[in-house]
Amino acid sequence: MSGLTIAGKTFASRLLIGSARFPNPQTMMQAIEASGAEIVTVAIRRINLADKSSESILQYLNPQKHFLLPNTAGCYTAKDAVLTAQLAREALETNWVKLEVIGDDETLFPDVVELLKAAEQLIADGFTVLAYCNDDVITCRKLRDVGCAAVMPLASPIGSGMGIRNPYNLQIIREVLSDVPLIIDAGIGTASDAAIAMELGYDGVLLNTAISQAQHPVQMATAMKLAVEAGRLAFEAGRIPRKLYATASSPMEGVINT
Repeated sequence: MSGLTIAGKTFASRLLIGSARFPNPQTMMQAIEASGAEIVTVAIRRINLADKSSESILQYLNPQKHFLLPNTAGCYTAKDAVLTAQLAREALETNWVKLEVIGDDETLFPDVVELLKAAEQLIADGFTVLAYCNDDVITCRKLRDVGCAAVMPLASPIGSGMGIRNPYNLQIIREVLSDVPLIIDAGIGTASDAAIAMELGYDGVLLNTAISQAQHPVQMATAMKLAVEAGRLAFEAGRIPRKLYATASSPMEGVINT
């Protein structure tokens, strides 16, 4: 199985994992290890970058082993998202950012206008932008066109665990945007959701709550790793066509007459 390539950088794992809401840092690290994920997202607005104590999440993540991907979670305007990304670039010495610009507290759906504005500004400022967005082909295409390194449509609302609610939209997005990495982000609840995302031809899956809030996070991390691998292999293998009627698995030619 080939790796995930974004902006010229290749990762062996196609699973990206968040670092929030784990019961404790030890469980977080064990889950990250079990998942095999190399890219770990960090919510910049929810951590103290100046905190060098043993309680800081950054003390547990090794930049030599984990590719830290700061995100702009908690931002509601393009201005806030751009400032947050610039702060992350200075503190973590990376120009990569997972861009989130949220529209409201209830749905946590993206604000498309502010998202596109922020993406344009960040790309002009030299950032490598991975943009979280709705499962809307027009929005995804616009994000691709402004130069996002990856486009990340949601499966269902953030943290809902509802899984993939609109596979038809996601399939259309994959067919229309064949020239940019696509990563399912938000809503994954269990391993079968991740497998379906990969079977649709997506390049990767980013999740957090499905692992961090599972009854056994480390076990779920292992399940997600295997699901992403299995889903990708199934996509590459090419499934049989769907048919309305049965087709005998054994050929009828040469059958002995009785």
